[in-house]
Amino acid sequence: MQIVIVEDDPMNALVMSKILTRLGRHDVTVLESVEKLLAMVRAGCVDVIVMDVSLSNTEFEGRPIDGVEFTRLLKSDSSRPVPILLATAHAMKGDAERLMRESGADGYVAKPISNPQAFVDKVEACARSAASGIK
Repeated sequence: MQIVIVEDDPMNALVMSKILTRLGRHDVTVLESVEKLLAMVRAGCVDVIVMDVSLSNTEFEGRPIDGVEFTRLLKSDSSRPVPILLATAHAMKGDAERLMRESGADGYVAKPISNPQAFVDKVEACARSAASGIK
């Protein structure tokens, strides 16, 4: 399975990548570029995206874009739907549900990752539900 992590914090990106490659044995790419990810999605090279909500370095068409807007863009652009899990430290009651509603994401994971196996399981479950058409 090819997983793309969109994360602006190098330590968070490293931790998530290591968990998914070592425990899940998945191929992982870490990036922040809207253009590169759009190209990968359009080429059918992505099975799941883990999207940071609070991107601080990402731009699209010359302006800043956060993970919620980036997710909306991917969901509206893609001819091949790709499941997206929001990764957020904003795990207060109701925040995750609101962010998923605003973005159209398929699920969310709380940061920091406290249970590596549960993280892998959630990413894999998201890919399976997308493949079977269940949301």
